[in-house]
Amino acid sequence: MRNFFRISEVIIETNEKKLVEISIIGEVSSPLSGSQPYCVTPEGKPTILPSVGGITYNVKVGDNAIQWEADHVEPCVSVKNKDREENGALNLLSCIGNIAKVITGDAKGNTGVVTGKHGGIENVLVDFEDKTLENLAIGDKILIRGIGVGLSFTRYPHIKPINMSPNLLKVFPIRQGKTKDTLQIPVTHTIPAAIMGSGLGSQHCYRGDYDIQLFDRQGVKEYHLETLRFGDIVAIMDADHTYGRIYKTGAVSIGVIVHSNCVTAGHGPGVTTLLTSAEGKITPYIDKAANIGIYLNIGRFRRKSVSKG
Repeated sequence: MRNFFRISEVIIETNEKKLVEISIIGEVSSPLSGSQPYCVTPEGKPTILPSVGGITYNVKVGDNAIQWEADHVEPCVSVKNKDREENGALNLLSCIGNIAKVITGDAKGNTGVVTGKHGGIENVLVDFEDKTLENLAIGDKILIRGIGVGLSFTRYPHIKPINMSPNLLKVFPIRQGKTKDTLQIPVTHTIPAAIMGSGLGSQHCYRGDYDIQLFDRQGVKEYHLETLRFGDIVAIMDADHTYGRIYKTGAVSIGVIVHSNCVTAGHGPGVTTLLTSAEGKITPYIDKAANIGIYLNIGRFRRKSVSKG
């Protein structure tokens, strides 16, 4: 069974017809605080800021991810399962672009879209319309139709999709590279692997994210990182995510910005992997419109209603 996507000038043959589409469930999670409320900056300054979890009514895909008075804040809605093993499956099987449906509460029947996966606490992030947010409550159940794990490209064996749903791939403006075994991918920023922090050394990249450190002012200016937005597609240069997040000269990995900047050492805006090539068969090109909000019609880029009910 084969499936073909024509994306820009390239036809990508995938194994979509063989993928399992499976139900996974969580609930709108409560915001969390540790045993003490302070986050300490690398300069030794204690801060108290909003962080992970909950419904963030005014933070959406498309917003700047750097300028909030927050630490690891997650856009729109954070979803988690209280059972540890079941939450692991929720994070593993959810893919960017999957459809999420509210199945309890006043917003029952409304749908949204998965936009990210946060490591550590392992929340899944979902975008909903404003009218849905107003009716959602912490504890409401969210059913996600998980599809994308196992996705592969038949004719590009050295490029591996990770955490990408077929829904996202179908609208992703990929170009043919200069050689038949390479692809050109639109990104808003290219980022050196040297400044990547929390999340390094994971055994795989199918859950969670890892962080861009922004403590080096010169690097922030050089790579224009102050303009990062939630949902931006970025390239991590000299980074291989095939079997975990490692530094590898010439490798290229593509990901999406999923949570905000952070004040604690080793942390920063989070990136969930979408594509990786250990052999460097991905060529990123700059496109300021490279954002999943534009591709999926969500967040600040939403043009029309996609909700039911």
